[in-house]
Amino acid sequence: MADSKVTKAEIVERISETVDVSKKDIHSIIDAFFGEVKTALVSDKVIEFRGFGTFEIRTRKGRQHARNPKTGEPVAVKNHGVVIFRPGKELKEASWPLRS
Repeated sequence: MADSKVTKAEIVERISETVDVSKKDIHSIIDAFFGEVKTALVSDKVIEFRGFGTFEIRTRKGRQHARNPKTGEPVAVKNHGVVIFRPGKELKEASWPLRS
């Protein structure tokens, strides 16, 4: 199940089946939506979608003794930001049977 995925094109297709909006317009709306999400995250804001989850950027501490996975050579990794997602209560409850 880990290798199955849903593409943006598939999402556009599914939405177009339920609303009376062109696929081109749906695609534009999705692109604008994710553009706003990206802008907010880059501006260090937390994004909360009630019932779905929360996105935010956290700082991951660097390490002096990391290794390059290809060569095994030691490398230093600086502090860097990572986007994290915390699922909301409804999403947790809805997805729990899938994890059993």
